[in-house]
Amino acid sequence: MNARSHNHVRYHVKYWAAISLLCLIAVGCKTSTIESRRTEKTAAYNALSPAEQQLVDEGQIQIGMSADAVYISWGQPSEILQEETPQNGKITTWRYYGTWMQETRYWAYRETRRRDSGLALERYLISDYNPRDYVRAEILFKDGKVITWRTLPRPAY
Repeated sequence: MNARSHNHVRYHVKYWAAISLLCLIAVGCKTSTIESRRTEKTAAYNALSPAEQQLVDEGQIQIGMSADAVYISWGQPSEILQEETPQNGKITTWRYYGTWMQETRYWAYRETRRRDSGLALERYLISDYNPRDYVRAEILFKDGKVITWRTLPRPAY
């Protein structure tokens, strides 16, 4: 096996290993749903107003919601940050991450046997896919209540 063929095989092994790992993670992880989180935090859910319960059931949040209501609605944040300033006091930020697969394309070459002229180099395109994380949403809390939130788009690159 020549070096070019070896690189091509390595690429496919790496590709299928990544796909297999993603499948194992998807199958092996317990899925958290609004219903399961509502059951987990029954007392907090029952303490919400009917209007807030409806928002939570629809996966929505709003300013003034409690951290428990946001948790039931959106789930566990990917990251929790703490900040304290003289002007604003203690602020807690919940970040939710999203993942997308970034495609990278490049040319590779392999030897091919021609019927009339022996060996030749054949050029072919390879696509690599690498997972990339980004901040999908941020929620800021003060005194346990939502003061602002925003969702962010997936990066364009």
